[in-house]
Amino acid sequence: MRSRRSSRDSKASITAEESEDSESSSVDGHGEGQLAAANESRSPGGEREKLDGPSAKVLWNPPQNREPLDATAPPALSKEKMEDTRNFRRPRLRSAWLCPLSTLGVTLLSAFVLWTTIQSFRERQCDIKGCRMPQMSPVYIREKDFDTEHTRFASKYNLYLYREHSVDIEYPDLWPVLEARSEFAKKNNRPELNDDPFTIDCSRSQVLPSHLLRCSQPKGVPVLFIPGNAGSYKQVRPIAAEAARYFKNAAAKSESLLEAGQRGLDFFTVDFNEDITAFHGQTMLDQAEYLNEAVSYILSLYHDSRKSTMDSDLPDPSSVILFGHSMGGIVARTMLIMPNYQSNSINTIITMSAPHARPPAPFDKQIVETYDDINNYWRRSFSAKWANNNPLWHVTLVSIAGGGLDTIVPSDYTSISSLVPDTHGFTVFTSSIPNVWVGVDHLAILWCDQLMKVVARSMLDIVDVRRPGQTKARAERMRIFKKWYLTGMEPIAEKTLPHKGSISMPLLVGLYRTLMILDPTTLLTLDNSHSIVNLGQRLVLRQLGESQKPRAYLMPIPPSREPGSTKFTLMTDQKLDGARDGNLEVLYCSVFPLQAGQTAALFSMNMDLSGDSSGSTRLACKNAAEDVIDLPASVRTSRQPFEQAQPFSYLQYDLEDIAEHQFVAVVDKASRVAQGWVIAEFVEKKDSFIRSNASLRGLLMDGVRTTLPAERPFVTEIHIPVMHSSLLTYKMHVGVQSCGEDGQLFTPLLRQYLVDPYESKFFVNVHSADINLHGSAPFIPQVLRPGSKRGLSLQLWLDPTCNSTVEVSAEFDFLGSLGRLTMRYRTVFAAFPLLVVALVLRIQFQEYDNRGRFMSFGEGLDRLIPRTLPYVLVALSALAISLSFTKAEQDNPVPSPLSKSATEQSTTAMEFAKNDLLVGLQDPFFWFLAPLFALIAVGVCVVLNYGAMLGLHSLTILYTFFSRWPTWISSERRSPAITTAFSTSSPRRRIMTTLMLLFFVATLIPYQFAYMVACIVQIATCVRALKFARENGYSERSGAYWDFYHYAHSILIVMLWILPINLPVLAVWIHNLTVHWLTPFSSHHNLLSIMPFILLVETLTTGNMIPRIRNRLWLVTDLLLLGLAAYAALYGVTYAYRLHHLVNLIAGWFVIVHFSTAPPTISGIIDLFNDDGDDDGSKKRHQ
Repeated sequence: MRSRRSSRDSKASITAEESEDSESSSVDGHGEGQLAAANESRSPGGEREKLDGPSAKVLWNPPQNREPLDATAPPALSKEKMEDTRNFRRPRLRSAWLCPLSTLGVTLLSAFVLWTTIQSFRERQCDIKGCRMPQMSPVYIREKDFDTEHTRFASKYNLYLYREHSVDIEYPDLWPVLEARSEFAKKNNRPELNDDPFTIDCSRSQVLPSHLLRCSQPKGVPVLFIPGNAGSYKQVRPIAAEAARYFKNAAAKSESLLEAGQRGLDFFTVDFNEDITAFHGQTMLDQAEYLNEAVSYILSLYHDSRKSTMDSDLPDPSSVILFGHSMGGIVARTMLIMPNYQSNSINTIITMSAPHARPPAPFDKQIVETYDDINNYWRRSFSAKWANNNPLWHVTLVSIAGGGLDTIVPSDYTSISSLVPDTHGFTVFTSSIPNVWVGVDHLAILWCDQLMKVVARSMLDIVDVRRPGQTKARAERMRIFKKWYLTGMEPIAEKTLPHKGSISMPLLVGLYRTLMILDPTTLLTLDNSHSIVNLGQRLVLRQLGESQKPRAYLMPIPPSREPGSTKFTLMTDQKLDGARDGNLEVLYCSVFPLQAGQTAALFSMNMDLSGDSSGSTRLACKNAAEDVIDLPASVRTSRQPFEQAQPFSYLQYDLEDIAEHQFVAVVDKASRVAQGWVIAEFVEKKDSFIRSNASLRGLLMDGVRTTLPAERPFVTEIHIPVMHSSLLTYKMHVGVQSCGEDGQLFTPLLRQYLVDPYESKFFVNVHSADINLHGSAPFIPQVLRPGSKRGLSLQLWLDPTCNSTVEVSAEFDFLGSLGRLTMRYRTVFAAFPLLVVALVLRIQFQEYDNRGRFMSFGEGLDRLIPRTLPYVLVALSALAISLSFTKAEQDNPVPSPLSKSATEQSTTAMEFAKNDLLVGLQDPFFWFLAPLFALIAVGVCVVLNYGAMLGLHSLTILYTFFSRWPTWISSERRSPAITTAFSTSSPRRRIMTTLMLLFFVATLIPYQFAYMVACIVQIATCVRALKFARENGYSERSGAYWDFYHYAHSILIVMLWILPINLPVLAVWIHNLTVHWLTPFSSHHNLLSIMPFILLVETLTTGNMIPRIRNRLWLVTDLLLLGLAAYAALYGVTYAYRLHHLVNLIAGWFVIVHFSTAPPTISGIIDLFNDDGDDDGSKKRHQ
């Protein structure tokens, strides 16, 4: 009796007993694709039987005289050639573990470069952590009324109102009750009460006293916190706690605060169940839709008089402040393009470490398209000629970046320079923010205490509940944000002094004219005993109170010259905050002749330093305290700029800003000798500004060196235009000053800064410093601002009283620069290895189509390295150089949409995607990166190939062991079929399984899940193929079996490189299941995106080898693989998700080639569905 397995496996088979002609036919391609048909059952005694029989059922039958994909018959051979053909022998199978010296060398070189890069990233050019921990007492109130009547996502997401205990909560015994609830839940095994012990949920009223059941009502200005990728709603704690405490203290000190429209902030926070938004565009859109509905609900709480505790005479709130972290900032911007967005319901957005410029992981098509839609909408809006045509005219956007410590999102991606003009937003780094001066990582940016203090106070400063938008006007909001977040030395920083309103003062009887363009606040009366510093002379006070009484030092303001040629600078270790009890005050004054009948009551402050002297001079002055710039203290004991020490006070004005005044008055108010110093001077720009003309080559080879003279301004700026790349780092050295007996007033203080984005770093007591920056970065779009100052500037404050020269130098740090590649080019490993894999596959198929032998993937790599790789490296180098010269960024600046010239241009002409190609840079210096990445990719592919081989051989050993020696079957009952290595299920079962999988892909599961299943099946196929090939030995006759294994192994390598692109979306789907979100997955159900993979993998499970192509159609395979290689190099990093579809296309072509030898027939399909397909059932029927 013959089993059905033998019947199925009998189709067009070849056996080990076939003649050499039959074997030669396999080599030539006449009958390849028949590996499964070569399966033979072995008798227990070891004899082989040819599996044949009339009961065999096949799906299709190839024509008898048809050669696959070959339209012409092979030419007739002469007798001599026929003899040569018979004597042809396949080359001896080489060991798959063999590694030639060229392959080993490239692999070791790649490993060395990778190891050096990672070590550099971890140990060199690393910023110092210095954040302090905040204090919080959180209470969360769930808005249960925000249910399915308001949003379809109510069962997945939740909305909470944050309250700070002892500040917002009226009942002092709430915290002990919440703690007692937690203990009660633990003791009584009631976990439902302990989901969050500090969350009030009205549905759980039985566990709280009755007077605590009333949910706290909003009473301030609404702020909505949006967590980022896999973020928690509890991350709102630091900012909300700081805002609550600060406002409570400020309101207690000033009764007029409420009258001025100030209120506290009501922080609402969203529980997204730690959704993974960075990898899935649809999740981002779902969150944006939910948040728009949440905004409408939040505003309704203030509209309802029963729920609101606000004053009835105030307007109803019409907008909400958004505060987003990471991808939450992108979701915040997405809200404005959603159909359910309520117009003008958002006017202020503050983001923390949000990747605005480009998606951090471009593995999902929808997230890339969503980014394009958002950014195009914002650019198009700000390109409108008239404000009425700009729907974002009232919106301000501030992007705060953490800097080099952020290893999750590259801080280059936080730039909004290509999206928003300076009038509506800017990007700033935490190291630039006054009194923060420290870099932070991706999570610490939400809890860094010194940062939260600044952010909370800036948000409170923009509040004005007298306006429906609950905030001040856009221009005033931007002024406040610049004041809080910028150092005050940036070009866009606004000075208070020259922008105040003018007043009219009587100079002659009956004649009024504008004397000053500012409001004087102080009347300063002096006698002749006070000092007047000579014009152009520096004022230096080494200590205060030397005169034992208040004394003023007047510095005449020089006449106006060329704009920007002269500036006034002052620095002191005293606090200049406008408080009247300080020891020092700086005033900008003009002579004020008090006329008869006039009074000093025009001024809020009268400072009379004339004593009993009859002759006195009166000056109308404006206090400069509002324009004071805080600088980190730099003394001998200083180590880091973020140390808790009294900062230096610094003033800097262009001469045009104070030209309407006559004097700068430095008033020493100390009545006795006190510690403190002051340095002030007027300085010409040519004396304080040094521009380096060094080329990039000269900078890298020799560095930059300069010697500052002994007679110099106390602040010197060195501008180096070629220092602008975020991929290069430097070492800076400042020489030691030799001071006299008096000693130094302060030690050297260094500030490195960029104009776009606004990044500053301070170095105190500096002798050497690591210089790294976030300037020109890979894949970042062009900026909107025209004429931005390019390059790095180094601002150096040195004690001028030392009267000694100072050597300053900057040198290129090669090893430190290697680490910069890690953050900027992480996704390169999803693209460039496919370049190598595609070229190896091309070599394999060329060998197979020409000679009938499918070499191993390792042998293909060995051929690629000496023969093809040099040409690839040269081609990539030439391409990188050509792109850099044709699209140089410095030659094609993009104008601002708000500039006069921009109104005549269309935004469609702006090439914001010009940096998407290759390695994302237009600098010809970095031409070597593309071939370097290709070289590293070769080494990575070698390692992956050996890793895959090791895994497959290990699985094969286990599979062989369990298939030969099953413990549950005795040796007497083992059937011969069990020893068959490459057995498959029935065709009908495979077809039904495939159709069922495709059905689920079309309805419930994403195609990424089916792809993972296909990878697992392909691994199983490789294991079975390897087992079968090893059982047939390494002779010439076993070549067909090794060909199939090599082919299946190569397909597996390709699929493994595509797998990381599909895993993120799969993780999102699994996460949705874990949170019991049972709504069908709303994206990634395209059957065409997975069907070729499934068909190819299912075809390989039968053991069918792909037929050879011996006509010109082999060019299709060649071009497809070359196209994949080219795309992986050019666009693979930017549009990684497309690599899946390109490989999917190639898989479809392979399926066509497979089916070309045996096209489906109607009879075959009918016989297929008549087949019972069950081995057990077939045995029963045959019995």
